[in-house]
Amino acid sequence: MSKWTDIDDTLCPVARSMAIVGDRWTVLILRELFSGCSRFNEIQAQTGATAQMLATRLKRLEADGLLEQNVYSRRPVRREYQLTPMGRDFYPIILALRAWGETWCKRPGEPIAVRMTHRECGTEVGLDGSCPSCGRVVPRSDMDAAPSPKYAAERQRRREAYHDGSQTKTRQPRQRR
Repeated sequence: MSKWTDIDDTLCPVARSMAIVGDRWTVLILRELFSGCSRFNEIQAQTGATAQMLATRLKRLEADGLLEQNVYSRRPVRREYQLTPMGRDFYPIILALRAWGETWCKRPGEPIAVRMTHRECGTEVGLDGSCPSCGRVVPRSDMDAAPSPKYAAERQRRREAYHDGSQTKTRQPRQRR
């Protein structure tokens, strides 16, 4: 019996796709890359992944052809990650997950997390990525994203928790007096 990530024994495109992107961390990493986060610490802060888990997933995404890394600092060596054409082609799946989540996974009264606007005509893009004004599916590069205040605050809290170390440090035992 083969592992579920072995795609050589099936012609099924769904099984092959899931072997590459079929876990929560991978999809969240891709979400962050589409959101403009390109550095390890930014991605870690927003996904909550451990450093080891994130490093492993980034290496796998690179090996599978969805992203590439570029060195932006030599001392110490620091890398940023960018989507390849294959990775950018994952955007419709992110849109589909977003639409499904906005439709089925929200609590009553919660705002849309991120409103997307078609830059060309200034119209808010539908959850499916199409512009109601011009009728086209808008590529991510032609959209502006505006997070709701509540979602922006959530992302800021994650960023701050990461930078103050509360997300990555283990909890120290309380000292007795």
